Amino acid sequence: MGSTFLRIFMILVLSCIPGRTNLCSNPSVSTPKDLPPSVIRSSLDSLDLEGYITFHDVHNASKDFGNRYHLPPLAILHPRSASDISTVMRHIVRSTSNLTVAARGHGHSLQGQALAHQGVVINMESLLPSHDIKIYKGKQPYVDVSGGELWIDILRETLRYGLSPKSWTDYLHLTVGGTLSNAGISGQAFKHGPQINNVYQLEIVTGKGEVVTCSEKRNSELFQSVLGGLGQFGIITRARISLGPAPLMVKWIRTLYSDFSAFSRDQEHLISKKNAFDYVEGFVIINRTDILNNWRSSFTPNDSTEASQFKSDGKTLYCLEVVKYFNSEEAHSMNQEMEKLLSELSYIQSTLFSSEVPYIEFLDRVHIAEIKLREKARQLRE
Repeated sequence: MGSTFLRIFMILVLSCIPGRTNLCSNPSVSTPKDLPPSVIRSSLDSLDLEGYITFHDVHNASKDFGNRYHLPPLAILHPRSASDISTVMRHIVRSTSNLTVAARGHGHSLQGQALAHQGVVINMESLLPSHDIKIYKGKQPYVDVSGGELWIDILRETLRYGLSPKSWTDYLHLTVGGTLSNAGISGQAFKHGPQINNVYQLEIVTGKGEVVTCSEKRNSELFQSVLGGLGQFGIITRARISLGPAPLMVKWIRTLYSDFSAFSRDQEHLISKKNAFDYVEGFVIINRTDILNNWRSSFTPNDSTEASQFKSDGKTLYCLEVVKYFNSEEAHSMNQEMEKLLSELSYIQSTLFSSEVPYIEFLDRVHIAEIKLREKARQLRE
């Protein structure tokens, strides 16, 4: 577990480094200098590809989720295979164009990492075959997927077999290659490690255009560098991800603290305790009016009267969010376990809220909330 948290710490530090972190044929050069754009376009357009390259309509590829930078690329590659990416990378290496290359999934980077100013953006979601999700059952089940596959689609497919990946991000509408290049951290990481700790094998296209299969035992240095490497050591085109048994339901609990020391102490207690919760996270709430009343749309208060009397205005509060997985026949014993675990904590008693929801609904909760917020924004505009 110590090595897991060290890796998480290193990734968090690296992810805070400002500036773009694209895979480049020449990292010291971010724009083509030796050849005019028309010549570069012509040379890229002449490549023999299963997919295709576009040079117009690059607006969406000029920005990312952070919306801090607007850096239009020269071209967008829509690959159908790792071979297409390899062909383009080899072409750039052989030429003197010094193009920057950036792999782009859903573009959820914050500081322009998915952008390539006057370079080539690779649209990873166009990799074929689409939804090519291969599941292998056995003592160590796994799923083999494209780097452009969305985690939500992997979840839906693996659930058909009573399986699912063990570690997640809070938002599932992201690509496999994108989160594995960053780490993939959520409330399960204390138990299973981040997503990068749950990968058996990768297929990578290197900066030289080589297509390489790597794992802990095969090309291990590349394997360890690419996982959480922010796209600097290669482009992930396929991944083999560990699976475990999937529960049907989750017990989802939220409660508040006013004292940070008690909050952090309880979190440390829970993540060090065996067979406790399956998910532990926390966040800060500053000067939020009527926060508990807002929770009522998704949660039920343990004591409705006390909850209605609690005032959050003008306060700095700390929310502990925990989850326990269970199946229907385990509901009674699970609730007994929850009561015992909660009795060991020092939260504000009147702020205890809980809910029981399907496993997939909990994992996809951020997207569900996003849809509601987008609908509210649409209504306000009308």
